[in-house]
Amino acid sequence: MTTDADWHVSMVRPVTPRTPDGCEECLRLGAPWEQLRLCLTCGHVGCCDSSPLRHARAHAASLGHPLVAPLEPGEDWRWCYMHEAFV
Repeated sequence: MTTDADWHVSMVRPVTPRTPDGCEECLRLGAPWEQLRLCLTCGHVGCCDSSPLRHARAHAASLGHPLVAPLEPGEDWRWCYMHEAFV
């Protein structure tokens, strides 16, 4: 499902990944991750929902930063955790 009217798009900022080499929390914990997601509001790098600890989703819920993009080469999409939809 895609929603072009997602008002969260206004929260997108020019960001630089804070930890481009991995999930910020997993790096601290020494935990594994699958793929990485970049918060489009603050630059937090978190692990995806396929990862054991799901830090990107936790970041979105705790800080109210719902939009992420993949930090994987060749992928170009955005996801809104609040609406569970591509934007």
